[in-house]
Order: sequence, then C-alpha cells, then structure tokens
Amino acid sequence: MENTSIFLAKFWGWYLIIFFVILSFNPKRIRQVFLDLKDEKFLIIAAFMAIIIGLLNILFHNIWEPNWKLIITLIGWLALFEGLLLFVFPKRTVALLNFINIKFVQVIYMLLFLVGVFLLNIAYGLVTY
Repeated sequence: MENTSIFLAKFWGWYLIIFFVILSFNPKRIRQVFLDLKDEKFLIIAAFMAIIIGLLNILFHNIWEPNWKLIITLIGWLALFEGLLLFVFPKRTVALLNFINIKFVQVIYMLLFLVGVFLLNIAYGLVTY
C-alpha cells in the first residue's frame, strides 16, 4: 500500500503544481472552463471524469490515518462528490463552484501550490521534517 500512496502523492503533487502553473500564466483558462460547464456535453464529460478519477483514487487509496495519506484520500472523495454533484445537480453545482472561485480564487491557487509541493516533498523526500 505504501507504493500506491507514494505513486498517488507524485501524481496529485505534479497535477496540482501543473494546474497552478497553467492558471498562473493563463488565468483566462479558468473562466473558459466555467463557460464550458454551461454546455451539457462538456458538463456530463467533466462529471464522469471526476467520478471515475475520484472512484479510482478511493478504490486504490482509502486510508484514513491522520498523516499525509489522508490528503490523497480527501482528494479522491472530493473528486467523487464533485462529479456526483455535477451530474445530479448541474446548475446548482456550477453556480456554487463559480461562487467559490470568485470569493476564494487566491486562497485556492495558493492551496493548489502548497498541497502540490507538500505531496511532491513526501514522494521524493526532498526536505525531511
């Protein structure tokens, strides 16, 4: 199970850092995603992808220990619930995500970066603590 945890720490760490860099250099991209969520086809695909990614993450890594592994588990559950909400309550969920993005955009960006760096540090053992 330790190998799965390390693999997912690398995966989610790199994913979050890459997402942070993309949004930092091209902030219009996030507006485009919210515009695309108004399209039913895009919304359904996004919901299914979130459900699949979340479910796979949970099936491979559902560890509720009070350490760094909990972050990976919470990312999986968050993806699953977001996908389910997008699929079951699309308009309300998009409105809520848009509201959260507008109010907490800087906090979300910094959280993406910090969690990504933390997971990469755990995976590669760059700085011990």
